[in-house]
Amino acid sequence: MKVVLFCGGYGMRMRSGNASDVPKPMAMVGPRPLIWHVMRYYAHFGHTDFILCLGYGAHHIKDFFLNYEETTSNDFVLRGGKAELLSTDIADWSISFVQTGIESPIGERLRRVRQYLDGDEMFLANYADVLTDAPLPEMIERFENSEAGASMMVVPPQSSFHCVEMDEGGMVGSITAVSEMPLWENGGYFVLRQDVFDHIPENGDLVADGCAELAKRGRLLAYPYRGFWKPTDTVKERAALDDGYTRGERPWALWENSKRAVSFA
Repeated sequence: MKVVLFCGGYGMRMRSGNASDVPKPMAMVGPRPLIWHVMRYYAHFGHTDFILCLGYGAHHIKDFFLNYEETTSNDFVLRGGKAELLSTDIADWSISFVQTGIESPIGERLRRVRQYLDGDEMFLANYADVLTDAPLPEMIERFENSEAGASMMVVPPQSSFHCVEMDEGGMVGSITAVSEMPLWENGGYFVLRQDVFDHIPENGDLVADGCAELAKRGRLLAYPYRGFWKPTDTVKERAALDDGYTRGERPWALWENSKRAVSFA
């Protein structure tokens, strides 16, 4: 399946105070940017045809792939002054770079790359800034076996805040952590059918318009997931992932487990 990645937003919550036009998907986690980790996740499951919805800071993403250095994350032999790769990351990837506007909402970005989907009945989509170890084949199979027009991964609330229940006099009856409440939030991993385009108006949003309308019609499927799922909405969240990578704690890197399995076979 083709994979549409939305990577043209400003990412204002990721700002550390320094002026920069680097888009959020290009924030580093280990030696590679977020978008690379997301793409490696999909490639691990055999989905290597990517459509990048570019916008703000697009040249950073283009430059990264145009000047991609395989030796950063692959073993190699240096012979005669030339590197001979023992493995490669992106040699079998197809990546379409499409400028979808600086200010475009997610839904409009999707509309602008529809022609690159070649009429495929189903395709995948992602915000390119969230990491997970969710079983993608299971997610896709559930969707294929449904009549839904869209499937959205949903996860428990990530907030560390607490909700307070009180009476009219202000006396507190209970305190509950948001993460323990029977709520789910958008996890950013989508499986979509062409039907979704029927419900996204010009300059519309994928979730607020497309998914919301499908939900009204009983055609939005949720994929609840309680496993590893980490957003990168803030500098702190990105730093935590980077720290985990350094310590070897990167459950989202399923491809590394595959490499080890091959090495020890």
